[in-house]
Amino acid sequence: MYGVLLIAVLIVTGGAIAFIGDRLGTKIGKKRLSIFGLRPRHTSIIITIFTGICITTLTFGVMAAASENVRTALFGMERLNRTMLETQASLRDAQSDLQAAQIEQERTNEDLAKSKEDVERLRTQQSELEAESARLQEGNRLLEAATQELTLRNDTLAAQNSTLSAQNGELTDSNAQLTQDNVTLEKRAADLREGLITIREGNIVFQAGEVIASGVIRGNRPVAEVDRDMQTLAQLANRNVSVKLGLNTSDQDIWIYQPEYEAAVKKIAASPQDMVVRIVAAGNLLRGEAVRTTLALYKNSVIYRDKEFIIARPYMLDGGSDGEAEQTVMSFLKDVNLAATTKGILPDPISGSVGVMEGAQFYDIVNSLRGRHGAVVLSAYANGDTDAMGPLRLTLRSELQTNSAVR
Repeated sequence: MYGVLLIAVLIVTGGAIAFIGDRLGTKIGKKRLSIFGLRPRHTSIIITIFTGICITTLTFGVMAAASENVRTALFGMERLNRTMLETQASLRDAQSDLQAAQIEQERTNEDLAKSKEDVERLRTQQSELEAESARLQEGNRLLEAATQELTLRNDTLAAQNSTLSAQNGELTDSNAQLTQDNVTLEKRAADLREGLITIREGNIVFQAGEVIASGVIRGNRPVAEVDRDMQTLAQLANRNVSVKLGLNTSDQDIWIYQPEYEAAVKKIAASPQDMVVRIVAAGNLLRGEAVRTTLALYKNSVIYRDKEFIIARPYMLDGGSDGEAEQTVMSFLKDVNLAATTKGILPDPISGSVGVMEGAQFYDIVNSLRGRHGAVVLSAYANGDTDAMGPLRLTLRSELQTNSAVR
């Protein structure tokens, strides 16, 4: 808008000046005026030229007065060019510096990224170190507590050690005295053993472990009922002792340790099975001494049914003399005894036997072997149902061995 107004002013001013110049030139021409002695025609031309100069001068003056850019274009173009050149040079330098700065910025950004990574790594390491430091501090605290406790224990042990050292000295003195007393007691014990053996060798009524009485007592019953059966078994043991000693029943009583007796009664009462109870001699008993006994308990069950096969053994006979036949039967009976014991029949503690057999049957089987030559098989069978208490009653058979397998 400002430029349009300026152009309009210049047009109006130029037109006014041209009009004034034209009117002035016309008047001068009509009046035939002369300037500097020139002809009127030339004077009119000079006036016209002057008018144009005035128009141009006024135009540039108004434009210079109205616009800084016009003044700069008219009077400061060279300086402006120099300034532009300097500015362009500065701009190029600034661009170079900017590129260098951008490169430096990129390098700085890379270094910054690396620095951030290093910072994160250092932070992680710092966290780990702090955690490790916390663990070490806790370990140190526990170690200090343990050290204090060990110190207290060491002090206590040192005090106890001093006390034990003093007691050890006393015990050493006592030990020396006891050693001397022990030698004396051992000599006395040896003398007593020799005397006791000498006394008992000819007067033993019951050997240690010998069964005085035995019986089967049903389990899983009230304690009172089991106790009555145990009392009955004890009375049987009293009778057996009296008979063996040749005394009246009331003259001799067996002795059973009461806690052992009560424990046995409770065990039998709580047992789901029947129990074999043996009253056995606690040691070698002399005539006139108290009959001290102990109780032996065994679970009872039927070991062999009537006519059940027990064992069979083959033997080779050479003529079957009396001695050979009897020896063969005795060897077979030992095998039978071992088989029955292994299966669960309780052997006699003194003899170790479990079976009984009528004498007539024994001699019959011996006679059946007399005069035989070759292989003979002896077999044993149970004669009636037999439980763990026994005894095992036997039936023996003999037969010649054939080529078939013997079971």
